[in-house]
Amino acid sequence: MDRRSIIKQAGLAGILAAAAAPAVHAQQAIRWRLASSFPKSLDTLFGTSELFAKMVKDMSGGKFEISVHPGGELMPAMGVVDGVQQGSVEMAHTAPYYFYGKNPAFAMGSTIPFGFNSRQMTAWMLHGNGRKLMNGLYAQYNMIGFNGGNTGAQMGGWFRKEIKTVEDFKGLKMRLGGGLVGEVMSKLGAVPQSLPGGEIYQALEKGTIDAVEWVGPYDDLKLGLNKVAPYYYYPGWWEGCAQVDFLINDKAFQSLSSENKAIIEAASGYAHMDMQAKYDALNPIALKQLVGSKTKLLAFPKAVMDASYEASQQVYEELNAKSPDWKKIYADYHAFLRDEVLWFRVAEGTFDRYMSSLKL
Repeated sequence: MDRRSIIKQAGLAGILAAAAAPAVHAQQAIRWRLASSFPKSLDTLFGTSELFAKMVKDMSGGKFEISVHPGGELMPAMGVVDGVQQGSVEMAHTAPYYFYGKNPAFAMGSTIPFGFNSRQMTAWMLHGNGRKLMNGLYAQYNMIGFNGGNTGAQMGGWFRKEIKTVEDFKGLKMRLGGGLVGEVMSKLGAVPQSLPGGEIYQALEKGTIDAVEWVGPYDDLKLGLNKVAPYYYYPGWWEGCAQVDFLINDKAFQSLSSENKAIIEAASGYAHMDMQAKYDALNPIALKQLVGSKTKLLAFPKAVMDASYEASQQVYEELNAKSPDWKKIYADYHAFLRDEVLWFRVAEGTFDRYMSSLKL
């Protein structure tokens, strides 16, 4: 081969190598960390973030891996939003209403008293303005959010004494999930307490608190709450559902390829669906176990429900007056809720009430 031919071959090889370089770079592995607000013992809540990470890894052919860390391992359970905002971790799995203290509008990313049920919440998020509005809020904190699960309607919690009237709330120290319901309960005379899941049992056992709400039968049984309080109330009117979100640092998300962004969206959608399905499958079994172990299952009296609803509306009026973010999002939330309740009253509610009356 002559010198000219060698140069031509070398030139062609160089061009091919340069063309291939971006593709090689695109295949480089991505490693993220996810900080959860939930303890590892809760295979429903914490397990959803593990499922999400597995889906991301599988769909990316192992090129995109996310390590999942329970509350307290990398940072405090209630510090995960700060971690994502500051870029200490790429993402978090948490209930947005935990961060009501940062901005009251965070609550609508999870649930508000007498708000959506889980299907209505998903409808608002995916086919209403919910995700657009919440991401507008999260952008102020350098984050973008994706659906990360829903518990469905929750229980009203565990009490050391019976709740017969609204007066029984007065002076009651109760662990509650978010600051918003705390404001409502304060109007009813209760003393709200904020505790992460891992600290609830000891606080109730020691009498540091008088009552606690967590999620529902399956998770409550795993925490052993029936061992330290006899009365189990329903419904959790402050949580007709409880949405959990994957919150991702915006800079980290925007650095992803379009394919990896699509993987995040697809994995979050799958994990979101799976959490609700898992709770619906496991809660009935756990409820039977709780009742079988002498738990006293009781409904909140209607007078208590009515007073709670009125107190909630008072808080919403106050928030409309002092929080522009709340006012903007709540107007859309409430309009969507009004139509959803109308539809569910016609078909879903009537069917559910009839089925509930049967002895299957």
